[in-house]
Amino acid sequence: MTVHAVPGRAKKLSRRTFLGAAAGGGLVLGFHMPLAQAANTAFGLPAEPGPFAPNAFIRIPRDGKVTLVMPQVEMGQGVYTSISMIIAEELDLAMDSIVLEHAPPSDALYGNPVFQLQATGNSNSIRAFWLPLRKAGAAARAVLVQAAAAQWKVDPANCTTDRNTVLHAATGRKLTYGRLADAAAKLKAPADPPLKDPKHFKLIGRPLKRLDTPDKVNGKALYGIDMMPPGVKFATLAASPTFGGRVKHVDDRAAKILSGVRQVVVLDDLVAVVGDHYWAAKQGLDALDITWDDGPNAHVDSALVWSRLKSASDRTGVVAKKAGDAAKALEDGERIAARFELPFLAHAPMEPINCTVLVKPDSCEVWTGTQVCARAQSAAAKITGLPLGKVIVHNQLLGGGFGRRLEVDGVEKAVRIAQKVDGPVKVVWSREEDIQHDLYRPSYYDRLEATLKDGKIDGWHHRITGSAVVARWLPPAYAALGDFDAVDSAIDIPYAIPNLRVEFVREEPPGVPTGFWRGVGPNNNVFAVESFMDELAKKAGKDPLDFRLGMLGQTPRLKAALQLAAQKAHWGTPLPPRVGRGIAAQVSFASFIATIAEVEVDANGEVRVRRVTSAVDTGIAVNPDTIVAQLQGGLIFGITAALYGEITIENGRVRQSNFNDYRMLRIDQAPAIDIHVIKSGEAPGGIGETGTTAGPPSVRNAIYAATGIALRRLPIDRDVLAGRKPA
Repeated sequence: MTVHAVPGRAKKLSRRTFLGAAAGGGLVLGFHMPLAQAANTAFGLPAEPGPFAPNAFIRIPRDGKVTLVMPQVEMGQGVYTSISMIIAEELDLAMDSIVLEHAPPSDALYGNPVFQLQATGNSNSIRAFWLPLRKAGAAARAVLVQAAAAQWKVDPANCTTDRNTVLHAATGRKLTYGRLADAAAKLKAPADPPLKDPKHFKLIGRPLKRLDTPDKVNGKALYGIDMMPPGVKFATLAASPTFGGRVKHVDDRAAKILSGVRQVVVLDDLVAVVGDHYWAAKQGLDALDITWDDGPNAHVDSALVWSRLKSASDRTGVVAKKAGDAAKALEDGERIAARFELPFLAHAPMEPINCTVLVKPDSCEVWTGTQVCARAQSAAAKITGLPLGKVIVHNQLLGGGFGRRLEVDGVEKAVRIAQKVDGPVKVVWSREEDIQHDLYRPSYYDRLEATLKDGKIDGWHHRITGSAVVARWLPPAYAALGDFDAVDSAIDIPYAIPNLRVEFVREEPPGVPTGFWRGVGPNNNVFAVESFMDELAKKAGKDPLDFRLGMLGQTPRLKAALQLAAQKAHWGTPLPPRVGRGIAAQVSFASFIATIAEVEVDANGEVRVRRVTSAVDTGIAVNPDTIVAQLQGGLIFGITAALYGEITIENGRVRQSNFNDYRMLRIDQAPAIDIHVIKSGEAPGGIGETGTTAGPPSVRNAIYAATGIALRRLPIDRDVLAGRKPA
């Protein structure tokens, strides 16, 4: 893959509405397709003659080398290949003729149809861009056919396309897209071009090799941390160790005498050392004597956070969904109740947070890997006081995102430091700085109550208490819809329950910043719902599989997935002592997935996940290989959190610092993972986070089956499983 960065020159442009809705749930606000002229303007290209650019995603110059501009970022999920397949399918492109290009910052041109801003997240790249990009490819194809037909003086209906070429079978004539580029650039693209019948797909549905793999293997791929503009210096920083603290005093004498140390930058909330290389900067930072004013949150600890969450959960929340009369149903029959707790989690992407910045009086250049390119541009413009057009963002491949790079705090800090430095400076956070100054997955407290009737759930009440990330990250959406993310996969529970009530209580932790984490809202709600389902099954005296299947009549796609997963996992066959299987069934990100984990619990409370089996109906599988890889990675991510993930607070500071005390699942601990993708003709669902949300409840329920111990808090407590303390 060759990926070119494009300077951020895009402006708000004249557009026409192309699609009013995106597939799959979530916030659906609309999508706009720029005109050809607008696309040319965005890239600084002449309107005509020049490359054929029917929209902002496609450029075909005379040499026929097709450039596809990626509206979403590549962070390991394979989206650059999948998006290319969608456009190439409708445009009849040869995949080996494609050159990829990062999109420049522009909400107007590259805004995600769901968010209506330029953001990659919430597993919606494919499901949101599925129709718009198909139409982009189909519109370009229609114009090329029209150009060829005009030249041949034939009916366009008698022309076909294949591998970057227009063909006229009756006369045997053919013209490549490159030869047609000039003529096509003068024509108007159709607003509503016909799309291929899926039965004629040549690319979609095939397990294609990823376009980004060769450069990642041979070292040519460029991430944010690889950026080396001429004259760059290196910096690393120390932010206040307490939330909201400030710098009181810095003694930098020991740092400044070190070889390679060039400068110490002191700001109100952080200190950075600039050096000839990272090691010099790190040695200089370690040599500083910094006195901090701990600020108003020095008293905050984990006990206080949990105490406030539990107290807040006594309040009636905002009703997110109501069906039947849950209150009355919960008064009839025996009520079963449970409380579940999920802790703060850090993102810990493998590529540390970094950003390179050059600030001049009249311009600012930013090199980084971000999930929100336009936000990064806006943040830099706001800090420097420059107009947007004077801030250029060179977006790069991301060495892991997981929601961490939906935030621009790394860009903001780097720009503030760069304002004090003469020339470009690359600011690299240490792993410790990253883990202790993240925006954490919120800690959640879930109260669930239910009653059973005839072996099925009759009444259901789910009250979710936690912080509202949407309120901070997307205020207009929060004002209109409330925190739809916090209740995701709770309000759309797949089981047929006649009397249901779901509430959300907003409770912000004092001082602790929170943000989106992989799996977003469902990573809490699927765990709580599916864990409670196993306890209800036991109360009903039913097998957990049969209990679920009995209430999935209205969700046949999930029912089929669950039956397939059970078959492949050999559900019901005998297992040795202290070995169990557990189910997680869910509808999330418009995908239907059932997962069965098999675990072994030893006498010391250690858990080994032996095997995981998933069956998924995610609609049309654009690239089945990517779907399998995404689920494998997501399951490992979620199982890691279930076994080890927890950020704790003491004296206003995060206690964890690196992978020694914020553990990852090691390769020798990874289970065998068996993925089954169900063939479907439905529109594609999201897949990047479904594995993450499936891992924890399936493992928890497998532990329940193996030991009879109903864990209600993550990460798993080995002392409880070993009998050293009560559950």
